[in-house]
Amino acid sequence: MLYPAIAPYASGMLRLDELHQMYWETCGRPDGFPVLYLHGGPGDGCAPMCRQLFDPGFYRAVLFDQRGSGRSVPRGELSANRTDLLVQDIERLREMLGIERWLVFGGSWGSTLALAYAQAHPERVCGMILRGIFLGRPGDIDWFLHGMARFFPDAWTRFIAPIPADERGDLLSAYYRRLISNDPADYLPACQAWGAWEANCVSLLPRADAVERAASAYLALPLARIEAHYFVNRLFLQPDQLLQGLGRIAHLPACIVQGRYDVICPPEGAFALAAGWPKAELCLVEAAGHSMWEPAVLAALMDRLERFKLFLTRVSA
Repeated sequence: MLYPAIAPYASGMLRLDELHQMYWETCGRPDGFPVLYLHGGPGDGCAPMCRQLFDPGFYRAVLFDQRGSGRSVPRGELSANRTDLLVQDIERLREMLGIERWLVFGGSWGSTLALAYAQAHPERVCGMILRGIFLGRPGDIDWFLHGMARFFPDAWTRFIAPIPADERGDLLSAYYRRLISNDPADYLPACQAWGAWEANCVSLLPRADAVERAASAYLALPLARIEAHYFVNRLFLQPDQLLQGLGRIAHLPACIVQGRYDVICPPEGAFALAAGWPKAELCLVEAAGHSMWEPAVLAALMDRLERFKLFLTRVSA
């Protein structure tokens, strides 16, 4: 379903402040319609395969690794790492690339950031494709830490194993103390258990290779550290901020692709978002979990990217 592998035609490091530099790249058609890809996590990063989502004959795809993530430096850094600053980073990147408006594409935490960005700068967005909706509410965070155990009790037993029994009453704080430690004996077991927990729950069917990869120290450390940092700070959002701000983007066309059996981001969030956004189409994908790479989810996303072409052609005419 993906387009052939492609290399960026431009890339670089954008200095954000005295501490952070952000990796960015753009691929496809230089004069094509701009589309912004927002990765999940927070703390994950863009994989080369993400470029293959976008028709290189139509789209000018812009991808970047958020502060502390992927190829951005310093890796795993928590200082000056907040949602409002990520929104500012997107605007700085847009201005640097000379883009007036773009289609915004994001899944999981990328859907959270996409909504925050669009609500802050609705004039810069012409449409949105969102997947696996995460609204960043306290209940969404608690579900990740505890609720998913109802479906994956075996994986949850392994997830809580690095935390002593007398600290499990506040699992997030116990994990956060270890993840921000400078001692590898503290942070390595914690980050690897966190990465494995998420990977165990991400797909409808288990994938041992994905769990092993996600639990590697190199990938797990920035993901676990930055996710816990954002969770401790309630995603740096006000309660129900993203639902209450829908009036600012109510005019924008959008598609919400949601796996029926998404355990990480249950469908309730997608339904709540669609209920307050009349111009958003909710595409509920049966027999699918959270991962963008599950065949049915990927097919729905590719279809929506194709459908948006006619609308975007009219917008740019």
